[in-house]
Amino acid sequence: MSVPMPNNQERIMGDDDFIISKTDKNGKITYCNEIFMQMAEMKESQLLGKPHNIVRHPDMPKVIFKLLWEYVQSGKEIFAYVKNKTASGGFYWVYANVTPSYDFDNNIIGYYSVRIKPKPQALEIIKPLYEKLRSLEQSGGVSASEAYLNKLLKEKGVGYDEFIISIQA
Repeated sequence: MSVPMPNNQERIMGDDDFIISKTDKNGKITYCNEIFMQMAEMKESQLLGKPHNIVRHPDMPKVIFKLLWEYVQSGKEIFAYVKNKTASGGFYWVYANVTPSYDFDNNIIGYYSVRIKPKPQALEIIKPLYEKLRSLEQSGGVSASEAYLNKLLKEKGVGYDEFIISIQA
């Protein structure tokens, strides 16, 4: 599948929509619901077995996915705002919850994600933050954006989880 040029065509989730997907330990999609396929403008056959980053928009700061992987690989759930791309080059925002899935011996066997429509006031905070993080990554790498994010959270007196959840509330 060729990669379309990003464009400004935004798709907006419905207020009652839930995007659901499951991946294996390596992030390859093992399940996706109908709303995921509709929003991504892809068929199930185009998604199953593919890395979940098939829908990663280039505007997303890498540090957010660094945090995501650190959390879930250590057995913790994470909430995050994510800008995803569509097959036609458009985009859609989600408020994501990602949790590890376990086998009967308590080993992580994959990840489960549920995404809902983010609140507009949350995106007013997230969009400029993500622009700043991406700018820092372009000039100083992921470590620069991570340092900025950690400093911001320290100044606010909150951890990442508390910050992300509070702006969606």
